[in-house]
Amino acid sequence: MSDWHPSRAAPDSDADVARVPLKRQSQPLPLVSDTWLVHCDGSAFPNPGTMGLGATLSGPDGQHHELSVTGISKGCNNEAEARAMLLALEQARLLSAKKISIHSDSRVVVDQLSGLDSRKIDRLECLFESIRVMLASFEAASVVWIPGHRNAKADALARAAAGLPPRPLVTKIKRKR
Repeated sequence: MSDWHPSRAAPDSDADVARVPLKRQSQPLPLVSDTWLVHCDGSAFPNPGTMGLGATLSGPDGQHHELSVTGISKGCNNEAEARAMLLALEQARLLSAKKISIHSDSRVVVDQLSGLDSRKIDRLECLFESIRVMLASFEAASVVWIPGHRNAKADALARAAAGLPPRPLVTKIKRKR
């Protein structure tokens, strides 16, 4: 089996680090010039219901790809999140990515993949195993949890695929004291 390593955290202090099994990688995966950056998100409406899968893939050479796909079956939000990640990994493989840093705002998916949550979700275990196999197919891979506000584009793509409008922008209003 492969080594475990802590993934590289997102630049903000509000990101948690997850751990995923990697092939031939014993140090944290740095975001260097040959690493693809992926953001993925999934939506289900109602929950469970129609699934929308969204992802952005940014290549080391500046190319940018967006995915917005309606799921072929009904599912819950956790299934949509996992399917979005698998879709993004499959697309990265088609684009010949060798190293990948994948960011998700789903704690359930990130914790299941990293081993931080050892409770099995029987209905989704085959899906998680497919994601693990895909992650292991890259020279280097990391999975990083990020807060939802840092995943807005992937969220909008997932919501559009599910037939939902984008989330309204939230702005903080400073009140005078």
